Amino acid sequence: MAGFRTLRRVLTGGAVLSAAAWALRGVPAELGARPLTSGPGRADRMRRSPRFRDGVFFNPMPEPVTLMTAPPVGVLAELFRDRHLRRPPGPVPVRVPPSDPPPASGLRAIWYGHASTLVEIEGRRVLFDPVWSRRPSPSQLVGPVRHHPVPVPLAGLPEVDAVVISHDHYDHLDLATVRALTRAQEAPFLVPLGIGAHLERWGVPAHRVVELDWDEEAEVAGLRFTATAARHFSGRAFTRNDTLWGSWAVAGAAKRVFYAGDSGYFEGYKGIGAAHGPFDLTIMPIGAYSPSWPDVHMTPEEAVNATLDLGGKLLLPVHWATFTLATHPWAEPVDRLWREAKARDVPIVVPRPGQAVDTAAVPAPDGWWEMLGAPRTVGT
Repeated sequence: MAGFRTLRRVLTGGAVLSAAAWALRGVPAELGARPLTSGPGRADRMRRSPRFRDGVFFNPMPEPVTLMTAPPVGVLAELFRDRHLRRPPGPVPVRVPPSDPPPASGLRAIWYGHASTLVEIEGRRVLFDPVWSRRPSPSQLVGPVRHHPVPVPLAGLPEVDAVVISHDHYDHLDLATVRALTRAQEAPFLVPLGIGAHLERWGVPAHRVVELDWDEEAEVAGLRFTATAARHFSGRAFTRNDTLWGSWAVAGAAKRVFYAGDSGYFEGYKGIGAAHGPFDLTIMPIGAYSPSWPDVHMTPEEAVNATLDLGGKLLLPVHWATFTLATHPWAEPVDRLWREAKARDVPIVVPRPGQAVDTAAVPAPDGWWEMLGAPRTVGT
């Protein structure tokens, strides 16, 4: 009998190890590549960057930047309190995006959730930070879970002219999404310096990768893309800042769009606005802020301030509603944004995921997030 128990424990342990190995089999690819060892051309460009020093990229802003290596103990404790407040109280209303051609001379945007946004500018389509996976994580078994479905499957996306990435964190650069877009689309990927190493490891042909340092630009499909500054950091594993992060200015013949990516507030937005604005649309992050990391994510009030610095005519908030990445309540970012925007007379639009917004006919915010019901109680 003892022999059978021993055999059962061995078999059970082996099954557990096999299951763990199967679950983690994709993690090495998810971690990406080491850019400095991915080729001499890329390594030389990185070393020449004014933002690169001692083997890593850094924020040149004079203000101190808080960069955690691990969450503070207080934050970890807070994660287990009031968790029900960090989820939507009811189903998030998702719209089916329109399938008609983009306006030939106008500007339209479709927010798919979190930071993923399609911008249709003067007849061209630009897809920012597409993440279609259920979890922004190196493993789909752990990490924050999506609060609402993606409004359209990747196979249902229209043909895009460019895919633009702000930095390599999992909630902005997703391996599965990149591979699917590589197979289904022909558009180039425009990325900050170093991220091309990840893409090439994942099967993106080198001729479809455009890597830029801050203040460098490229023309794609008749649009001018300029990589601009951001106050953030990078890293997909334990190594930090081996790729650059950034924001983007996109200019057509008449329309201009600014996408902030992930960034804390800094005085440089005024310079970006003077050099590349004014902008018909600013796409600004408003969520996942915390006093524990005040320098690398904006608060809603800072997003309004940055839009004013940029000369933005209309603010579209992103980086909220889809994944829980901080301890603030689910709807707090958009509530704070709405109050600040009204107080400072800054036009905003708050679409449901999948809802198209034409900047020529902007709907007033209707508070749809307030109609989902009261916050869930603990355990529901």
